[in-house]
Amino acid sequence: MSSILKCILVDDEILGLKYLKMLCEQIDDIEVVKAFVDPELFINELDNLEFDFCILDIEMPKINGLQVANLLQNKPFIFATAYKEYATDAFDLDATDYIQKPIKKERLQQAIDKIKKRLQQTTNQQNSFVQLNSDKGKILLQFNQILYISTSTVESRDKVVIYNDLSELTLKNITLDNLSEILPEKNFVRINKREIINMQHIKYFHSESVTLDVLSKENKEINLVLSEVYKANFVDRISI
Repeated sequence: MSSILKCILVDDEILGLKYLKMLCEQIDDIEVVKAFVDPELFINELDNLEFDFCILDIEMPKINGLQVANLLQNKPFIFATAYKEYATDAFDLDATDYIQKPIKKERLQQAIDKIKKRLQQTTNQQNSFVQLNSDKGKILLQFNQILYISTSTVESRDKVVIYNDLSELTLKNITLDNLSEILPEKNFVRINKREIINMQHIKYFHSESVTLDVLSKENKEINLVLSEVYKANFVDRISI
């Protein structure tokens, strides 16, 4: 994914479109490729446009933003509208965010940050590894080889990768929040303040613990704490 995200704007109100374009140009790493006041013109040019995401109004003549979003071919999008009543429909279409007008720069920045995270996760899901710093130098961390990742007991800024074969590697100066963004969301979930696990290795779980399907070096079950803070997200993720 390029460091510059290319954006398309679609809004039938010319003044609103100009204002939205101005706000986007004030946000780092965003390039407005084109702004359309007519949604039909956008649809006609869609196949020839190169962009990463789209910001759409909803109530527009001829064709509304919900209909346009259905044509975006898996491109992420944000709805920017004056109306509250479309929020449920918007998220049913998997909108990344829903902003109500008048738009503030800070609120637009939040929505674009969500776009960046979503695109990064998509990129990581398409890839099978990531390059990171370790105690042994630069390494290629292969996602399918990870059993779980734990905060180092020696240096909390470091994280220890436990592989499927129980070998270990220390990642240098990286947070679990950073790793949560890097690791494919469909396979990895955080279960407590100190650990992220590979969901493919869950054997069973209870209200306060998760047991993995690999035995420890002592030939015992690996039981990890499922904390209250992360429990709801964990249950949601494994229920997908």
